[in-house]
Amino acid sequence: MNAPRVTVVGSYATGLTMKVQRLPSTGETLLGAGYRVDYGGKGSNQAVGCARLGAKVSFVATIGKDSFGEMALALYGDEGIDVSYVKQTAEAPTGVGFIVVEAGSGRNCIVLDPGANELLRASDISEREAAFTSSAVVLSQLEIPVRAAEAALVCGRACGAVTILNPAPVRPLSVSTLQAADVLTPNEVEAKVLAGLNPDAPVAPEDVGRKLVRSGVKQVVMTLGENGAMIVTAFSCRHVPAVAMKAVDTTGAGDAFNAGLATALAYGGKLEDAVQFATVTGGLAVTREGVIPALPRRSEVVECYRKRNLIPPDWLVVDVAPGG
Repeated sequence: MNAPRVTVVGSYATGLTMKVQRLPSTGETLLGAGYRVDYGGKGSNQAVGCARLGAKVSFVATIGKDSFGEMALALYGDEGIDVSYVKQTAEAPTGVGFIVVEAGSGRNCIVLDPGANELLRASDISEREAAFTSSAVVLSQLEIPVRAAEAALVCGRACGAVTILNPAPVRPLSVSTLQAADVLTPNEVEAKVLAGLNPDAPVAPEDVGRKLVRSGVKQVVMTLGENGAMIVTAFSCRHVPAVAMKAVDTTGAGDAFNAGLATALAYGGKLEDAVQFATVTGGLAVTREGVIPALPRRSEVVECYRKRNLIPPDWLVVDVAPGG
């Protein structure tokens, strides 16, 4: 079986991580431990995740001409990711993210300085159209300008790809942006914000999903953490339960979920099957610290299915053709 191509349009940011016993309150200073420097950025993480699961990946991004940018290029070389469409610029530094992880629960908070990511423009997408021509799936996020993300989705759809928008970090989106996505993948808070609701409003996920569909979204796949995911379309609402895992660090769960979803859809999986696969990849990612170290490889996912007596999708257990 030839590996399908996934084009990821998004961010790279170096992650600076520290652990604390509990997350700080406003104005509070805490002592931390375990400081480390990691690869990060939702686009980059999801690109690596797709590559590890067996897809051919092209990454479209803008990074700085600095040591963090060189770190990124080295990572992509190691992971076999096509960097033909990664542009280095001297106009801004490579993005940086600060991550604080609560040691006991794995809960986290993240603050991001986009840096060079903010320089990826809609016109850059047009200039890199070749990145989309043979893609089965185009995946984007919102750590880049919204116009660039929308342009990527529009270009992907024009080339016949399934388009996925992971709306994180959440921000207001136009109807045209929402309609450009075949699948929208918010978490519960992001979904409420996009639906114009208070993030703390006691509204059932399926009702939030229906509100988004009425606003122009074709299909909503809402992640529910340890409760799995909810698929909402104009015609149905289905809950996909999670596979129980012991959480060590939840930082990369969303990126691993989106990578699993994109890869499964690229291989031709139906949406519900792809979401089931994504709950496994997202679940595996919480069992290890960090993001890149936690993104599961294809063999690990197969082993997880086997250990839990689950039936893996056919494409997962078929050997990929040489060079795929």
